[in-house]
Amino acid sequence: MDKFRGWEGYEERLREHWNAIVKPTDTVVIAGDISWAMKLECTLADFTFLHGLPGKKLLMKGNHDYWWSTKKKMDDWLEASGFDDMSILFNNAFPYGGYAICGTRGWSYDCPENERTVLLREVGRLETSIKAGIALGLEPLVFLHYPPVYGDYVCDEIMDVLQRYGIRKCWYGHLHGAARGKAIIGAYDGIQMRLISADHVGFVPQLILPDAPDVSVTNS
Repeated sequence: MDKFRGWEGYEERLREHWNAIVKPTDTVVIAGDISWAMKLECTLADFTFLHGLPGKKLLMKGNHDYWWSTKKKMDDWLEASGFDDMSILFNNAFPYGGYAICGTRGWSYDCPENERTVLLREVGRLETSIKAGIALGLEPLVFLHYPPVYGDYVCDEIMDVLQRYGIRKCWYGHLHGAARGKAIIGAYDGIQMRLISADHVGFVPQLILPDAPDVSVTNS
């Protein structure tokens, strides 16, 4: 990633900030684009890097995670590799205090007709995850890779799920560099939207405080 402007030395910057902020008892959601590897077995160096950082990691799929496989295969591989601090967030939910961490990759707000099958599959996965959180008796907190809204564009199918289940807070990534200029940050249709792309937050893990006053992060 360091070939992109603003990503110079990002690994050491991320390591330094992560170690300064995250405690071993904390949970960290990584909202996709975890590794450029094309196959699961080729992700070893990247997962070893994450394993060396404190906290429990919940891993989501991004649009560049071509190594992503079935959940069972990934769970088995993580266990066999000794990465016991990582779990896959996919068609499920994880309890976190009085909340449930839910999410899926999502899909582009302007997808062509031939990609609607992919979009609707992601809509179903989001709903499945939220239902899993509700089944725990907890309020769902939603994480997506793709933004559900961007500038004047809205992914109606994703937003419909968020609204139907009364989601109050949604975090997303995917947007980098100049694309962050149209990011929706703050309240949108009653949902607090937060952009958490690594370059947007300065490679600093963001503390999730559901009951704290909402503070928008300004674009840089």
